[in-house]
Amino acid sequence: MKVFIGGLPLEVNEAELNAVFGDFGPVKSLRIVKDRETKESRGFGFVEMVNEDEAKEAIRCMNGQSYYGKRITVNIAEDKGPGFNGGGGRGGFSRN
Repeated sequence: MKVFIGGLPLEVNEAELNAVFGDFGPVKSLRIVKDRETKESRGFGFVEMVNEDEAKEAIRCMNGQSYYGKRITVNIAEDKGPGFNGGGGRGGFSRN
């Protein structure tokens, strides 16, 4: 099950987040989304956990908690479907 984490403090790294969610069960994959130019965290990420029940327990326990003084949002990640490209589109104008 894929889990969304929002409101992440910028100082949190993937190894630390892996350890936190690993307390609930095996983590299949994890990614903190970073700005393409600055390579700095954009304050959110995704964790994919092997077991759905463990993912739900992580959501239940972590959602709304204070993490480095910031309240984080943890919930089931929405499936954007096949065509979702995460933003980087042309914005509806021609670049001629």
